[in-house]
Amino acid sequence: MKNTIKCPKCGHEFSASEGLMAHLKEEASQEVEKKVRAEVENEKSLELQDLKKALQEKDGKINDFREKELKLLGDKRKLEDEKKDLGLEVQRKLDEGRGQIEEKAYQKANEDHKFKDLEKEKLINDLKKSLEDAQRKAQQGSMQTQGEVGELDLQETLGKLFPTDDISEVKKGELGGDVRQIVRTPIGTECGMMLWERKRTKAWQEDWVKKLKEDMRRDKALLGIIVTEVLPKDFKKEIGERNGIWIVTAGFVEPLARLLRQNLYDVAKGKAITLNKQGKAEELYDFVTGQDFIQQVERMVEIYLEMRSQITKERVLSEKLWKQREMQVDGLLKGISGIYGGMQLIAGTALPQVRSLEAPEDDVSK
Repeated sequence: MKNTIKCPKCGHEFSASEGLMAHLKEEASQEVEKKVRAEVENEKSLELQDLKKALQEKDGKINDFREKELKLLGDKRKLEDEKKDLGLEVQRKLDEGRGQIEEKAYQKANEDHKFKDLEKEKLINDLKKSLEDAQRKAQQGSMQTQGEVGELDLQETLGKLFPTDDISEVKKGELGGDVRQIVRTPIGTECGMMLWERKRTKAWQEDWVKKLKEDMRRDKALLGIIVTEVLPKDFKKEIGERNGIWIVTAGFVEPLARLLRQNLYDVAKGKAITLNKQGKAEELYDFVTGQDFIQQVERMVEIYLEMRSQITKERVLSEKLWKQREMQVDGLLKGISGIYGGMQLIAGTALPQVRSLEAPEDDVSK
């Protein structure tokens, strides 16, 4: 028996398996097409939902911006109205004050038209003196703190600070630092040597520390100090210590020198150091190069810096107060001149002329 199928329309015969396969392929193709369309429609639906959501969020932000803009405009109008009201109120107060001043001036002219020139001149002189004192104090307050070393000669500075010490300059070509300072007691007992090195270059060099330590060993110095305008980058203060060497700017030479010398003197005095006691001298060297000594000096330096900062703040505050007092003095003088001018308008030539009121007013206005 043939396993064929004959087409009722055209009469073509084909295998039954081929017909089944074609049918299955057709159904599979339709199923795939249907699935693809469903996925495409689903993706389009999701994209549409995302677009709608983004549009809603955008509309919400626009509404928020509009509300904020309306609020800002309202606040701006409110501030402008308050500013206008304040200006109007100030003008009213000024008008009232001007009227009161004119009224008082008129009453003063009627009540005491025989005001003595001597009393007026005394008042003006007192005001001028107060003004001069305020200006002089302001000028003094703006000057730099006395005692800064700056670019002065290091040897000369140390010599003035410590006249009992032996201070000598290391000659050019000679090994060592720049200045040797042998600390001595009032009776001449040697307490130890401080070796100073002065640097004026524009960049810090770490080799300076190593070189000064070698110079200290050569000169048997107990303390080494580098004076420089350019500190190491990790330094946050004008005074610091690195590998047993003290580093300081020129403006802080005096306080550091006093602290180091006093500690050296106190230790030498307590241990009864003399030139003939080499063992004690080595013990002193170990102490002044140890961490305890460095920490003590650093603490005293911190206290000094805090005190200096406080003095600077107090000086700024004093200058501000002097400026305020100067303005008050100027205002008082102008007020007196204004009252006298009003009295002149009312009394005319009957009012005695006070010449001392004219020049000071011009000076103050300047």
